[in-house]
Amino acid sequence: MKIDGIPFKQTGYFSKLIVDYLEEKEGLKSFYNRFPTFENFKDQIKEKKDNFPKSHRNVLVAALKHQYKNTTASELTKSNIDSLLDENAFTIVTGHQLNLFTGPLYFLHKIIATINLAKKLKEKYPENTFVPVYWMATEDHDFEEINYFNLNGKKLQWNKKVSGAVGKLDTNGLEAVCDTLSSELGSSTNAKYLVELFAEAYLKHNNLTEATRYLANELFKDYGLVIVDGDDADLKQLLVPYVKSDLFDNTSFKNVSASLEKLNQLPENYSVQVNPREINYFYLIDGIRERIIEKKGTFYINDTVLSFTKSEILTELEKHPERFSPNVVCRPLYQEVILPNLCYIGGGGEIAYWLELKAYFNAVEVPFPMLLLRNSVLLVTEKQREKVEKLDLTIADLFLKQNTFINKKIRAISNIDIDFSPQKKQLEEQFQYLYSIAEQTDKSFLGAVKAQEVKQLKGLDALEKRLLKAQKRKLKDHVIRITEIQNELFPNKSLQERQQNFSQFYLEYGQNLIPTLVANLEPLTKNFEVLVLKN
Repeated sequence: MKIDGIPFKQTGYFSKLIVDYLEEKEGLKSFYNRFPTFENFKDQIKEKKDNFPKSHRNVLVAALKHQYKNTTASELTKSNIDSLLDENAFTIVTGHQLNLFTGPLYFLHKIIATINLAKKLKEKYPENTFVPVYWMATEDHDFEEINYFNLNGKKLQWNKKVSGAVGKLDTNGLEAVCDTLSSELGSSTNAKYLVELFAEAYLKHNNLTEATRYLANELFKDYGLVIVDGDDADLKQLLVPYVKSDLFDNTSFKNVSASLEKLNQLPENYSVQVNPREINYFYLIDGIRERIIEKKGTFYINDTVLSFTKSEILTELEKHPERFSPNVVCRPLYQEVILPNLCYIGGGGEIAYWLELKAYFNAVEVPFPMLLLRNSVLLVTEKQREKVEKLDLTIADLFLKQNTFINKKIRAISNIDIDFSPQKKQLEEQFQYLYSIAEQTDKSFLGAVKAQEVKQLKGLDALEKRLLKAQKRKLKDHVIRITEIQNELFPNKSLQERQQNFSQFYLEYGQNLIPTLVANLEPLTKNFEVLVLKN
């Protein structure tokens, strides 16, 4: 049951760039194609349809069927894969790292947003098919970012010495994590299911790619989710012309750099999310994923003894396109080259770097997708909802920084006024009179008057803080209660969805968890949603 929502702007957890994007500020409009509204999808559909080759559809479907050969896909997923041969079929995509056991809770939110948007678009444009897609970041090499998940405040971590792309990592060593998970969850029916799910995914599949595919498929196959692994020689064959452009003309570097310069000229002082390199591809082979660096016509593989002449690297690319792995700047282009995609759904950081890329897409004549901020959700139990209501808290209160939150509530419930703003205003008015006298008599006194004003205002600040501190002691029990509920809902003083794993909620709500989220989350909302989970 949805009980409330708060605009992203008011949460304090999203950058000015993202807030301004959601408000469609004029200065940002040249950095994206179309803002995601149901009406705007009409033109996005036409543009993608007119610029996506039929031959790419054939390669895509053949690759997907090969990737799914060892996966038990649902009939809806199979149908969705087959439908991609049709020129009226399009994708809605989200991407995510291969986090252990899905990692943070928002993994679910991202995929559910793709499912719900695809469903809503089918209602709006019934003549078309819309396929929800999860792009696995199999070529990523940041193992430390994905080798753990949090459960009940504990970090369950996979300790392993690794190198290269994470998708190819064998799953040896995850038995210990499975044992820890089992002891942590207990012996309920839902706990047993979660342990079995982990064991089936990670102990019965040889590498992290296959394990993650199994896991995502098990959780979302009823919704027709299609899972894509970009680490595929046939799919990368479609990328070859763009890799050449990057290797020999630095196309992405030039265009993204120009976009950053344009972005930096805006008065808002937005922070840069990613900086391009001259070449934005890695070389990927045998446990190695290292940057390609060009020096005086020779292409070196960073931190290795490997090097190629221009003709050699061209031959390598044409014979082994799978060995060329796009970085964060070029991966979005790869996605849009091989998928008939309309919209990318991501978190704030992802949308921020996508906004740097439109000029590059224009330069290589690939349609730029719509960019949609994923759903963000605060999940609340019935018991927690009752506590919030009993303490007379609002949702907006809970999103405040803790010190501000406590001070606000203490002021609200105190039987004395702890706000000295009227006294400060009155003091400032009195000093304005003193300034006017000094101006008319001896201007050298202005400094003395100013010093006295600052001193007295500081004195009032000190008295106000001291009184507030005294009231906190007096109302200690109330402070403890409101702090406890905020800490429950915002673990580690951060968003719940960035800290907790889905298993913590599945343990209590079981098979109702994902259907409840699917039923209640709106894909085009501009609110951070709050959802009460019922057993």
